[in-house]
Amino acid sequence: MSYAVKELYVTLQGEGAQTGMRAVFLRFAGCNLWTGREQDRAKAVCQFCDTDFIGTDGPGGGKFENAGALAKAVMAAWGPYSENRLVVCTGGEPLLQLDAPLVDALHAAGFRIAVETNGTVAAPTGIDWLCVSPKAGSTTLQRSGDELKLVYPQPTLMPESVEGWDFANFFVQPMDGPAQRENIAAAIEFCLANPKWRLSLQTHKLTGIP
Repeated sequence: MSYAVKELYVTLQGEGAQTGMRAVFLRFAGCNLWTGREQDRAKAVCQFCDTDFIGTDGPGGGKFENAGALAKAVMAAWGPYSENRLVVCTGGEPLLQLDAPLVDALHAAGFRIAVETNGTVAAPTGIDWLCVSPKAGSTTLQRSGDELKLVYPQPTLMPESVEGWDFANFFVQPMDGPAQRENIAAAIEFCLANPKWRLSLQTHKLTGIP
């Protein structure tokens, strides 16, 4: 299988339980909840996405003919460090492309694999850290993992409807956009009243890290 990658670069994880960790971000092109084109946003299932995942023209992006070639590119991006190798597979929707051969190739290269998915596609075995961020209006097939990160608020997908799912960590993440300040305040108030949930902020936006 070949892989279409929007961008591939080293940064610090900006969200959720692994905030602050050095990682290779492997952003796959394409998503099943929005085309990525602004003219289609109003009709998309997910209308609040803030990520460019169209094409393969980002830093480190391209089309990789097989799992070995992509794993080699991830290793080159990571650099000479031997400890705590982490690759974060994101998108778009990474599980449209991430498969068993790539999981095996990344493990063989010494990487721990984290995935950030909308949960509409069942995850392959072997993923080391699975973060699911469900979206209102979609069908979430993946209801277990390490981290559930709910963009907040989504009026038709509130935390009480997903808090019974099988996750080790539960986060609400304030929705970006014109009402961001109000959404942050609402998320803080929710976490204070519901100790099962933690607040996730997009620290990469606060710090200017890509």
